[in-house]
Amino acid sequence: MPAEAVETYPTRIRLLEEHTVNRIAAGEVVERPASVVKELVENSIDAGARTITVEVEQGGKRLIRVVDDGEGMSPADALLSIQRHATSKIRDADDLQSILTLGFRGEALPSVAAVSRFELLTKRADLDTGMRLLVENGQVVEAEECAARNGTTVTVRDLFYNTPARLKFLKSVATELSHITELMARFALAFPEISFRLLHNGQEIFASQGSTDPRHALLAVFGRDVARELRTIDYTEGHLRITGYVSPPHLTRPTRAMQSFFVNRRLVRHRVLSKALDDAYRTLTPEGRHPIAAIFLQVPPYSVDVNVHPTKAEVKFSHEGEVYHAVLNAVRQALLQQGMIPSALPGLQSGLGMPQPAERPVTGHVVWQPSPLPPQEVLHAELMRRAGIDLTQPAPAETQPVVRPYAEMLEGFEVLGQLHRTYIIASSLRGLLIIDQHVAHERVLYEKLTVLRQRQSVPVQHLLTPLVFHLDRRTATLLGEHLQEVQNMGFLLEPFGSDSVALRGVPAWLGQRNVEALVRDLLDEISELGVQRRLPLTDETLVATTACKMAVKAGDVLSHAEMTHLLQELAETENPYLCPHGRPVVLVLSIEELERRFKRA
Repeated sequence: MPAEAVETYPTRIRLLEEHTVNRIAAGEVVERPASVVKELVENSIDAGARTITVEVEQGGKRLIRVVDDGEGMSPADALLSIQRHATSKIRDADDLQSILTLGFRGEALPSVAAVSRFELLTKRADLDTGMRLLVENGQVVEAEECAARNGTTVTVRDLFYNTPARLKFLKSVATELSHITELMARFALAFPEISFRLLHNGQEIFASQGSTDPRHALLAVFGRDVARELRTIDYTEGHLRITGYVSPPHLTRPTRAMQSFFVNRRLVRHRVLSKALDDAYRTLTPEGRHPIAAIFLQVPPYSVDVNVHPTKAEVKFSHEGEVYHAVLNAVRQALLQQGMIPSALPGLQSGLGMPQPAERPVTGHVVWQPSPLPPQEVLHAELMRRAGIDLTQPAPAETQPVVRPYAEMLEGFEVLGQLHRTYIIASSLRGLLIIDQHVAHERVLYEKLTVLRQRQSVPVQHLLTPLVFHLDRRTATLLGEHLQEVQNMGFLLEPFGSDSVALRGVPAWLGQRNVEALVRDLLDEISELGVQRRLPLTDETLVATTACKMAVKAGDVLSHAEMTHLLQELAETENPYLCPHGRPVVLVLSIEELERRFKRA
């Protein structure tokens, strides 16, 4: 059909006028006052600013002003900066493969100007005069050269005044201010060398001094008590460099609000990064608690796409699996050598800096040497028997002394007794120890089972008569999705009809354990973990659940010798402070605290 004929047909599709296009773009980029602050501060950082001050009124609804001492713009560049798709950050499409700045889309300033009363004042240091632009409804209403300080000042008044629907959805002043404050704190973490200042209604809300020492930024963001507890990450794997800070497992929060991830110093959200952090703490923190973290990834620009989100809040990695494992390993390595001793009294610090007795100072790692109790083999067999474990193949003897990073907690311990058939009371060079016998045994079993699975595939004992379990639809669906992981644990479960499974084999080390009850408990626990709490079903989860079900319980009577041996085995573990599900194993009441409480100090 000739083009002339096509033109005669009536059309329903029309090109939008520029002002409407700008307001649509603004809807993608500008969600709330914090979005404006983010775009403007990123521009200031890219301009080389060393000092950035953000002033807001009424949570940013009435006024947002960002003042920086960056390189500024010439009059011509200032006029171009408020045009859509105008940027100094890239030249052509090829540059999208090597983005090194925070901003590049060329829509921030025109998008903000389209939904506010916008003023831009800027001056380059090598020019005598600056440029002032006044923009309303996306149109320049004033443009003049004037005297100005070096750098750029952007003032945004009456945000969303011309889009009442968007204005209606803004939250309270306190909520909007909290988003801005949180954003400024994250900028301070990512750029500790820059001085950031946030004022609200003329009052200073947040300030970082700007220093080459990142600890100053940590103090400004987290406060002294949290900052001094944070552990440093410094890890390299291939082309990935991971640095940052994480809290020890005893220092957690009920939400992820205090977790930040940065890729090439850009604040981002990414499910892989969050999952790697969660998995690193999986067996260290209680469920529903989250560590504090600021994690920085330095990656080659070509391996990450930062152009997948209008506000650049999300990125896409070319090799997500490598990133996941690198972050997981980096966090675990950072925690490996850190103490995690919970205190028996509130308000006490963990045992990280606890003074050592003068007569036997503890320095570095302790080489654990078990005390020579005669019936060691008998006690070991008894504890394993209680768990139903039959270890017919003993582990090969170690030729080198085993360095246990946390053994000093139990050094010189002596069991005093059992409280309510649940807690072991012991003394040590640290002070008075209170140990939950169930979670202590659970930690011992968890690490033994982990070692068994790592050395070789789990040996399986086939059942003479298969056991059939009838499952509800939820559990059957979840088990079907993760049947291989369950089988890797040595439980030979096979589908047996639509809602049933048949157990044909169990791990050989289960011995004479009540297999049916144990597997039933495991299936119930898997259903609870996988569905109600939305936790991924992993090998670690299965090992932890198995250890929990097999450990001695509260109410079980233990002999003095059994308690002693259990503590010796606890000292051999990599983490004697928390069970695999994150519950504390040991509480310590230090000698210093006892002396203070009895007014001896």
